[in-house]
Amino acid sequence: MSKLLTIQDKDRERIEHLMKDFQIKKQIDVVRAGLDLLEKEAMRLKKIKRWKQAAKAVVENSKSINKEFQKRSRLKKI
Repeated sequence: MSKLLTIQDKDRERIEHLMKDFQIKKQIDVVRAGLDLLEKEAMRLKKIKRWKQAAKAVVENSKSINKEFQKRSRLKKI
């Protein structure tokens, strides 16, 4: 069983305006489209968070590896 959603007058006007702009026939389709966009943004933010964590983990290894190469650096001898 579905539950009713109470929409404020200002929100209803915004939805109607979007319905006209995008030629959407039902208000619920506008709401669903907005939810889809929010879900995509949430997934994007989760991916960014995972990438940052992975980059942090790699930085520790790359620092130690770079130090090994710096020991034999020709620039330090000059």
